[in-house]
Amino acid sequence: MTKIGTTNIPSEKRIEIALTYIFGIGPWRSRTILKQAKIDLNKRAKALSEEETERIKEIIEKNYKTEGIFKSEIISNIKRLKDIGSWRGMRHIKNLPVRGQRTRANARTKRGRRMTVATARKVATEKT
Repeated sequence: MTKIGTTNIPSEKRIEIALTYIFGIGPWRSRTILKQAKIDLNKRAKALSEEETERIKEIIEKNYKTEGIFKSEIISNIKRLKDIGSWRGMRHIKNLPVRGQRTRANARTKRGRRMTVATARKVATEKT
């Protein structure tokens, strides 16, 4: 496995796909990085030379936020929304979907498994 930054990227995959294993880099950004580094998109990650790996690392470090920096920025943005009391912040606090999805029937991923409470039936009085 090749290591770029703090992430081990799979060596058997094409470099275009392998770069997407780094948090903060998607398919589009991966292609952009490889075009800047002048590396073939179909080349396997294990076939990269040390020079090509260094060019990729340099471009990523210079131009893009990845891994811990990116995650901490996301966390601080969510904290800011909670602190100012915005609608989105309140949805984060209540652990509900933030982007307008319905919650009546769905949202199990966000809300978790809900148990329905059975109604207690009153025991019918017997005839005497």
